[in-house]
Amino acid sequence: MQPIQGIRVLDFTTLLPGPMASLMLAEAGAEVIKIERPPGGDDMRGYRPKFGPASVNFALLNRGKRSIAIDLKKPEAARRLLPLLKIADVLIEQFRPGVMERLALGYETLREINPRLIYCAITGYGQSGPKAALAAHDLNYVADTGMLSLAAGADGVPIPPAALVADIAAGAYPAVINILLALQQRARTGEGCKLDVSMTDNLFPFLYWALGNGLAAGRWPRPGSELVTGGSPRYQIYRTADDRFVAAAPLEDRFWAKFVAMIGLSSELADDSRDPAATRRAVADIIRGRTAAEWRASFAADDVCCSIVATVEEALADTHFRARGLFSRTLEADGREMPALPVAIVEAFRASERAAGYPSLGEANALIPER
Repeated sequence: MQPIQGIRVLDFTTLLPGPMASLMLAEAGAEVIKIERPPGGDDMRGYRPKFGPASVNFALLNRGKRSIAIDLKKPEAARRLLPLLKIADVLIEQFRPGVMERLALGYETLREINPRLIYCAITGYGQSGPKAALAAHDLNYVADTGMLSLAAGADGVPIPPAALVADIAAGAYPAVINILLALQQRARTGEGCKLDVSMTDNLFPFLYWALGNGLAAGRWPRPGSELVTGGSPRYQIYRTADDRFVAAAPLEDRFWAKFVAMIGLSSELADDSRDPAATRRAVADIIRGRTAAEWRASFAADDVCCSIVATVEEALADTHFRARGLFSRTLEADGREMPALPVAIVEAFRASERAAGYPSLGEANALIPER
């Protein structure tokens, strides 16, 4: 039996943070029912490219769920959902504060009919504060928390992160963590609760070192100048002869010593405390002298914490990930099949069935009254 098998989740969210959170719950055994607005449903259904009738983005994030199509703005919507609201264990929403209350679906209202309900609200800025009602996206959240200022290119201009870190790492993951904690608390008290998950709040733990340096020593980090933001030759990206890249991270002295010996860096420059910029330039010149394949062979001979930067396609074919069965589960639609999205749920907690599809819009409408 899976850890949260039998837990019922009503998912009122769209796009990324909430659907990613409910996907993880579904993979751990929960029954997840998406509440979508007709006629198009979750906006992500219409994205491209397609995998079956919906977008591949929607398909990956909504594998194994069910769908109810209902216009929440209609006066009878809350009443029609009442049978499910009474028995739901978890509700996830990511509207701006106040929207669910206007739809007669606010926490205080639902607590009256289901005191065991765990109500998780995911927002950019939280349920309170001057920015609570502000519209924003992932890039705005990382900008507001100072994270974006540390990701600067050679010209000093911040570079948009390659991952939607606020949506996933500061939205979906904390939502799942706190839902599971709330389920554990409910097992003891019998009572549900409301969870205020703010993506901006949850970005600050990723800046622990920047906060520590600034608050304890008054050394506020400068973009491109700190140990893990490009200021050290020991944590750096270097270009190869064939215009690939080496991700070099021999931070500790024992790894750095092996690394400089491997590449043949002079002993004077190997002491990077004297002139880090000069050491970085010298290492860059050496790395530029050989191809990625040559460097890969050298790195394979000893542990030096260095990798060749892989493309996404190369990563999918990596024998390590294949050996771990990371892509062995499948997503199916209209006779097609592709690897399912790997999620942060260990294999022992997931279903034995390895193939699943995603819901068509409104396929579970029979669960609620017509009128």
